[in-house]
Amino acid sequence: MKKNKEEVKKRREFDKGRTFVKITAGILALLMIITTGVSLIFALI
Repeated sequence: MKKNKEEVKKRREFDKGRTFVKITAGILALLMIITTGVSLIFALI
């Protein structure tokens, strides 16, 4: 039983870290897309 609880705890921590990385990567990708669009708009003006 003790091993199962430790495995579940490790898995939860791993899942939290994974979701944090995915959210951060999504935010960075969104910022890159926005800055590319804005730079194209300024280049056309």
